[in-house]
Amino acid sequence: MIDAHGYRANVGIVLTNKERKVFWGKRAGMEAWQFPQGGIRPNEPMESAMYRELQEETGLRPEHVEIIASTTGWLHYRIPKRYIRHRSTPVCIGQKQRWFLLMLLTDESKVKLDLCKNPEFDLWRWIDFWKPVHEVVEFKRNVYRKALDQFEPILFPEH
Repeated sequence: MIDAHGYRANVGIVLTNKERKVFWGKRAGMEAWQFPQGGIRPNEPMESAMYRELQEETGLRPEHVEIIASTTGWLHYRIPKRYIRHRSTPVCIGQKQRWFLLMLLTDESKVKLDLCKNPEFDLWRWIDFWKPVHEVVEFKRNVYRKALDQFEPILFPEH
């Protein structure tokens, strides 16, 4: 779903464990790392899209996680001009995302990256909460910072 401004509706997922580390996935066949994310289908409820993407990209099902929080409003990022597909209709200039903070309730052995035909990730690891802001591709950094800014007081109330 691309809106009138050219932004594709998307969900992002920050999955954390009991040690408050976050899931970090390596894009299949690339050297790029990111959080799970994916598009929202027409008429698909946002939470349903999040659970679908979670299962497609990590193998985890709704019973394996608990929703701790979600961001307020849409967070936007623009795709660099060199990646915009100008021959597509409508033209997508970026993503508008709602982010979800999830707690893993099960053993991490339930994470399976190869359950779909074209896996998003080929490796994953747990990393410190703020590390993704410095490791993700540059054009996504501001959105990651905004999402983590909203989630930090929830996950780290002692700060």
